[in-house]
Amino acid sequence: MANVILVGAQWGDEGKGKIIDVLTEQSEIVVRTAGGNNAGHTVYIGRDKYVLHLIPSGILRPGKVCVIGNGVVLDPIGLVKELDGLDKLGVAVSPANLVISETAHVVFPWHRELDGQREIRKGNNKIGTTKRGIGPTYGDKAARVGLRVIDLVNAAKFPGRLRERLAENNEVLRALGAQPLDYDTLLAEYSRAADRLRPFVANTVVLLHEATRRGANILFEGAQGTFLDIDHGTYPYVTSSSTTAGGACTGSGVPPNRMDSVVGVLKAYTTRVGEGPLPTENAEISDLLHGMGREFGATTGRARRCGWFDAVATRHAAMVNGIDELAITNVDGLDTVKRIRVCVAYRVDGKEIRHIPNDCEILARCEPVYQEFPGWETPTDAIRRWEDLPANCRHYVLSLGQLTGARLTIVSVGPAREQTMFI
Repeated sequence: MANVILVGAQWGDEGKGKIIDVLTEQSEIVVRTAGGNNAGHTVYIGRDKYVLHLIPSGILRPGKVCVIGNGVVLDPIGLVKELDGLDKLGVAVSPANLVISETAHVVFPWHRELDGQREIRKGNNKIGTTKRGIGPTYGDKAARVGLRVIDLVNAAKFPGRLRERLAENNEVLRALGAQPLDYDTLLAEYSRAADRLRPFVANTVVLLHEATRRGANILFEGAQGTFLDIDHGTYPYVTSSSTTAGGACTGSGVPPNRMDSVVGVLKAYTTRVGEGPLPTENAEISDLLHGMGREFGATTGRARRCGWFDAVATRHAAMVNGIDELAITNVDGLDTVKRIRVCVAYRVDGKEIRHIPNDCEILARCEPVYQEFPGWETPTDAIRRWEDLPANCRHYVLSLGQLTGARLTIVSVGPAREQTMFI
């Protein structure tokens, strides 16, 4: 398998957690490279459901090493809760199978407060953030005033650094009309979390380079999706990190010439959470999927916005990420649809275009140009071999690969490991 970057090729929630879990069988190390606990990966093993936010999905397979990389922003309180939750589910987590980068930046309560206050002030122009403080934490990182894990676990220096940062941020919170935060309470909470996490902290860049030198297979785990990328997404309706393949390098410290391939994960239709343009959004397919109990966020529980497959978007994702292979998930979500639509171009201002406009206002005016495919109108969730899928289903997913411009290698017809087919 070698070193593989896995990315979301749409607006996130493509089923990456399940595909990561499947591919981890061939990997020794799984690395989370960006984002925070605003992301959620759901994995089903048998009858058990696991929802992970910061810890890589590889933690569910014995003998694998999971790394939280330097590009992640880490909420220590949230991570401790996640560790406790896994312990209750019987998943053993120790410094032997989880390593945290000492240079990952730390999320604090003032980041969450600022996140919420900014959303309130945007009014109708709100982004739809999860209010987990991710954007403000990356903002502090860029402004070079953030605190990192290496600061958190330094019991001698952390109290002074916390007091300094809190004093400044309490002034900001007061100016916004929010309540200031209490230093003693924060120090106690974060010190307890630091004591719990300290054994897991290490220089992960050195660890990963040693692993590449000995020829270990490494899987770099994406969070969110291409069109939530801070540079290449539908700005400003994006997250605050690099969710594309390039972010895997900066977020882990492993250079591009050590990467072997990029796998793009996408659904057989399109979804997104939060605000911003979604050209193929469609009430019919939204009602269908929500009625099936599907498409609710793993982190927020919010109903996802749903639409037909957008090949204009996925072509762009393939270009930006250098996608070599595709994994198409949630194929079974379309099992009852008679005629399936796929967007192959946009029409805007009297012109037909085959690329995504960078101006979100223009993208919001784009009307999809559709190509129709016949549905298969039969259940696929119990099928385990590619050859046994209905002919119309095989034709549909192969066409999505051709329209996207990458080779289809994985098809998923349900959330369980065994509902995965390799082509």
